[in-house]
Amino acid sequence: MPLQLNMQSRELSSQELQGLREMRVRCAKNILLSTSLAASGHPGGSLSSLDMLLVTYGCIKHDPENPNMEERDRVVVSMGHISPGVYSTLAEYGYFSQDDFLGGFRRTGSGFPGHVERIVPGVEWDTGNLGQGLSTAVGIAHAFKIQGRPNKVIVFMGDGEQQKGQICEAIRFANKYKLDNLIVVIDRNHLQICGATDDIMPQSVRAMYATNNWEVKYLADGHDCNSYFRALADAYTKPCGKPTVIVARTVMGKGISFMENLAKYHGSPLNRAMLADALKELGVDNDVEKWEALRAQPVATHTIRKYVSNAPEIALGTPVLYGADSKTDNRSAYGNALQGLAEANNVNGAITISGISCDLEGSVKMGGFRKHSPGAYIEAGIQEHHAASMAGGMSSVGMVPFFSTFGVFALSEVYNQTRINDFNHTNVKVVATHVGLDVGEDGPTHQCIDYLGLTRNFFRFSVFMPADPNQTDRIIRFAATHAGNVFVGMGRSITPVILKEDGTPFYDAEYTFQAGKGDWLRRGSQATIITYGALVPAVIEVWALLVREGKSVGVLNMASLVPMDKDAVLEAAAKGPVVTVEDHHVDTGLGAMVALVLAESGKAVPFKRCGVQFYGGSGQPAELYAKQGLDAESIAATVKGLLL
Repeated sequence: MPLQLNMQSRELSSQELQGLREMRVRCAKNILLSTSLAASGHPGGSLSSLDMLLVTYGCIKHDPENPNMEERDRVVVSMGHISPGVYSTLAEYGYFSQDDFLGGFRRTGSGFPGHVERIVPGVEWDTGNLGQGLSTAVGIAHAFKIQGRPNKVIVFMGDGEQQKGQICEAIRFANKYKLDNLIVVIDRNHLQICGATDDIMPQSVRAMYATNNWEVKYLADGHDCNSYFRALADAYTKPCGKPTVIVARTVMGKGISFMENLAKYHGSPLNRAMLADALKELGVDNDVEKWEALRAQPVATHTIRKYVSNAPEIALGTPVLYGADSKTDNRSAYGNALQGLAEANNVNGAITISGISCDLEGSVKMGGFRKHSPGAYIEAGIQEHHAASMAGGMSSVGMVPFFSTFGVFALSEVYNQTRINDFNHTNVKVVATHVGLDVGEDGPTHQCIDYLGLTRNFFRFSVFMPADPNQTDRIIRFAATHAGNVFVGMGRSITPVILKEDGTPFYDAEYTFQAGKGDWLRRGSQATIITYGALVPAVIEVWALLVREGKSVGVLNMASLVPMDKDAVLEAAAKGPVVTVEDHHVDTGLGAMVALVLAESGKAVPFKRCGVQFYGGSGQPAELYAKQGLDAESIAATVKGLLL
């Protein structure tokens, strides 16, 4: 029966302390065995944090028989390299057997990776890139507050990790929103990979939290289970209106005399001779040959936990139809759609849609959403790294976060945070309201021209670029109601409504957005221009110019870029020359994607890519486009050149 500690008690009983000591010996052995058998891993920090891990799982609300229990507290291990300590602890509490762990640790295809991942029962988040776990935990804790749920969130962090700037962002945010359901545990062993933390980058860890109004508890001995139990129980059972951090002084490699206080054991396993000495010091049998034999067998996969989506059911709301003469921008259409989603879903005290802004509420048009759902509007300040990770955490507990800022901040700046979200099967809706040269006068530092090149590196992201306000409305509602990560990008300028040849809106009341489906705005028999987003109006103008010259050219709007409509590309190639036009780096966007489709299908057709070929300047978008050959006259000349 796993150990269960009563947090209403002020002291651990002698029986409980004895149980923890016995658990520690078994876990220490497994930490050493697992890393030595794998010939890699991180035993030092696993041993220094082990006592606190064991006590924590004895206190929190969780169920090894039901790892996905909604009522469970969440433990986020930000310092994911201490996986041997985490897996040893979880095995002690019955999530899986030590045979599964020791037989599979760091083996290809097993359920026990080198850094903690959610495929392991009991693990809440894939981590390893230090400095992001706190933001994720803050997102989870804040979501629980918004939802009115009593769940607690505990975060394990290293002291070297505190050097990361994103942690300061998360600390400030947790203070602002008074997240007293959040408890941070810092393993303060004063060592990191290359030596002492004070030599590599000195800092006052406790002061960093205290100056941001956190409740700070310092433990002179983090291996004293009673001391840690009292601190954790106090923070857990007596919320003080602010988040708590427990800074615990520990010993790297605790329990093995020749490993203690040596930085080398942060990431160095023991060889067989040293392992034998360590196991003897622990007073346990050296049965390494048994485990070597087990690891010679095919890797077991039965423990791997399947991903369970936490995406809630979302009501679509009532789509907005913008008339042929409408004069607005896509970002305003986004704001209206987001408000509509809030009106349809954030009702009767239940909150499912949240909006996250980074000091740009007006620019990203979240004012209507904020007015309707003030408790779900989240102002993160100029802290994009934290905001991106926080959005991922929020989505893991049943919320649908819309994270909105300019393209260069929504994706380019937070690429790694978005990458970690993608690993974690999050349900984040990233809506960038200022992308491409259409940002204009703000200049090249603010002209995001790499959104496709970046997002195509992910495996669980869709990318949509609407052509006008009507398509924007439908795409935003689609993104909200379909599970998974989505990037939606748009320019800053007023965008005309795309019309059919009869002058009525193309994306009318009957239109439904489909991922992976392109739209033939115009049909033609001689050539095709494939485009999307801000340049669709220019391409429609090109079509009109060519029609007047007797040319029959089709226009294919590829608003769904990932996934892309490959069949439509091949249909275009069957008609004749293909030209791609985009407000994106010419080598990494739509043109490259279409070229790949053509090459892999063996289609040899005249083909040209029109896009951004150098950093834009500061000026009117139309002028910047003309300099890149993205104005209607230049595009028309390119098409005619292929028709000769």
